[in-house]
Amino acid sequence: MKLTVVGGGSTYTPELVDGFARLRDTLPVEELVLVDPAADRLELVGGLARRIFAQQGHPGRIVTTADLNAAVDGADAVLLQLRVGGQAAREQDETWPLECGCVGQETTGAGGLAKALRTVPVVLDIAERVRRTNPDAWIIDFTNPVGIVTRALLQNGHKAIGLCNVAIGLQRKFAALLGVEASDVHLDHVGLNHLTWETGVRLGGPEGEDVLPRLLTDHGDTIAADLRLPRPLLTRLGVVPSYYLRYYYAHDEVVDELRTKPSRAAEVAAMERQLLDLYADPALTEKPALLAKRGGAYYSEAAVDLAAALLGGTGSPYQVVNTYNKGTLPFLPDDAVIEGQAAVGPKGATPLPVRTVNPLYAGLMAGVTAYEHLALEAALHGGRDRVFRALLAHPLIGQHGYADRLTDQLIAHNREHLAWA
Repeated sequence: MKLTVVGGGSTYTPELVDGFARLRDTLPVEELVLVDPAADRLELVGGLARRIFAQQGHPGRIVTTADLNAAVDGADAVLLQLRVGGQAAREQDETWPLECGCVGQETTGAGGLAKALRTVPVVLDIAERVRRTNPDAWIIDFTNPVGIVTRALLQNGHKAIGLCNVAIGLQRKFAALLGVEASDVHLDHVGLNHLTWETGVRLGGPEGEDVLPRLLTDHGDTIAADLRLPRPLLTRLGVVPSYYLRYYYAHDEVVDELRTKPSRAAEVAAMERQLLDLYADPALTEKPALLAKRGGAYYSEAAVDLAAALLGGTGSPYQVVNTYNKGTLPFLPDDAVIEGQAAVGPKGATPLPVRTVNPLYAGLMAGVTAYEHLALEAALHGGRDRVFRALLAHPLIGQHGYADRLTDQLIAHNREHLAWA
């Protein structure tokens, strides 16, 4: 089995490699190819990756290259974890929207749109190369904004599925609070990427006992503190929103915070410098503890489970993924990309039926779905008016004056990445 990681020079990659090494019985990788144009980073990450495999006795071969065509040729699956423009572009995404009093964030709002515009054309070019050399390969997208990127891939006929680590992180957290194995916890995970709610927490499978009310009663303070949302709000909602919902439920509070502290991009950039220094140490044979602060917790477990299910049918039968709606949520178009529980196997993902969704969540999902449709139109076809319409449609913006100013800012800060600008 050959797997290719596009963006293999990311400081995330040792997390992924560690999972491949530990879970080799679930996913027997024979060749792992890390491809990245940043030769200096790739050399450091690739060196540590080989040492991790060797330390854990994994017999697989790790290849590093800048040649994308060679990297994807013959691959059974291609994982996308790239960041167009690097942390410098992320820094911009997180700062200039604040000038209009709007959240600055890399996956939602104006910053998220900027990332989508930079990313979609690059991902589609990569996907076309995969299709030319190996049309049977699965494309697993971990690149944000996952919902928009996955929709672009699916609309262009690619064999693709989106992955996010929010659900697996909550599953692990809930299992620890309940004192059970993570595999015993099944989430009723409903929504769009980075716009999801846990409407049930079931023990044993999709039809198991719902212990969410008990979780909220016994551990509501802990969950609320993790989400940085008020405990009474969780009690009133009766569900657990993802931490990304804080950008909606406490927007102005978040904006005030972001204006008075260093950006997350600056923090991550500093952390990456430290990580690369650690990776350069030939005595390091495991992922360092610092990597846990980088983000992407449990990414490796989620990626291994998904790849195993797609390639050999050996992963968990139910997984949270991003795929076409296909009537699962009747208030959204069939070609909307939703994030939820699905039956996953070699033929792909089939979303599980969803119980009736409260209008409080359905309305926001519908609004963000409309934005994502317009965002993809802007990413595919360009033009100031398309960017403006997407921003005007976003629930976190919604005013024409803001949308006009943000459109000009977005184009000015991203001109080098926009072929039409």
